[in-house]
Amino acid sequence: MKLFSSYSLYNQHLNNRVVMAPMTRSRATGNIANDLIAEYYAQRADAGLIITEGTSPSPNGLGYARIPGIASPEQTISWQRVTDAVHARNGKIFLQMMHSGRVGSKLNLPQGSKLLAPSAVAMSGLIWTDSHGEQPYEVPAEMTGDDVKSTISEYAQAARNAISAGFDGVEIHGANGYLITQFLDPGSNQRSDEFGGDADRRNRFALDVAVEVVAAIGSDRTGIRLSPYGVFNDMSGAYDGIAKQYVELSGQLGKLGLAYLHLVDHSAIGAPKPDQATVREMCEAFRSSGGRSIILSGGYDLERAEADLESGAADLIAFGRPFIANPDFVTRLRNASALAAPNPETFYTPGPMGYTDYPVLAEP
Repeated sequence: MKLFSSYSLYNQHLNNRVVMAPMTRSRATGNIANDLIAEYYAQRADAGLIITEGTSPSPNGLGYARIPGIASPEQTISWQRVTDAVHARNGKIFLQMMHSGRVGSKLNLPQGSKLLAPSAVAMSGLIWTDSHGEQPYEVPAEMTGDDVKSTISEYAQAARNAISAGFDGVEIHGANGYLITQFLDPGSNQRSDEFGGDADRRNRFALDVAVEVVAAIGSDRTGIRLSPYGVFNDMSGAYDGIAKQYVELSGQLGKLGLAYLHLVDHSAIGAPKPDQATVREMCEAFRSSGGRSIILSGGYDLERAEADLESGAADLIAFGRPFIANPDFVTRLRNASALAAPNPETFYTPGPMGYTDYPVLAEP
């Protein structure tokens, strides 16, 4: 089957076309990648490519409890144990750079950090903090021009840090309502400067980040994740002009020669389904302008994954939650074995329970 065939991602050899999608797991106590995290990813290194949980390029982007960073020397060094563990099992691993923007609480941020966003527009709902339990989302500070420039520079430095920590590349998280998506969406971006207003200006932050990351580590080691029509984290969904905006953005990203475009479809867990014509146009714009591979993710099973690979709709298929309870997920797929079900109550709790204690199938 094509899913289990090897693949060349730009110039990197992948053992198969199964991607472990990025998933926040909240085990990074002190925002440091620890031995438990190394064990978790090493257990799943049979994936052709692992994309890590969202990892902040800035102290200002650590909005959730216990998510890792890649900004400080200590954080950077801590990831070396993870990349070493994955490479020891002949795996490939990209770091996902995720600045949470307004999706956070000051109670989760390090001292001296700021809750920043394109505009001073708060999210609805509550967020967990280890110190005070659930708290309402706060109104973020609107980023100044200097904040925007320094944040773009933080992404570039984080990419350099990732490569020095042994990662095979990075994924820029431009999806799911985090900082880059907050710039893309007119509901959360109410600026009137060069980073807000019409679609081209709202696209600028994402493009400037990508340009600087490519300049720092090369296009062959840079991918990006987008979620057109997404509503997660109070995004607007199908707003006027979204199709044209995302197709244009994909074409501009393709011109940078990125290793891949990773598109998210959360309809399997109840979100609106992205317009499929727009998704196809985004992929075509990315590829035709010089972008390399397409990763599709969202509720895939073996049959659907194989169909999209055979048709050329995707080059790689990302799977998320099945990897949580099945460290040997690729083996189970290959052998048509039953999948274990994950326990949602331990998705974001500290410690090994529901993280590294899921068993593999017994050897025949």
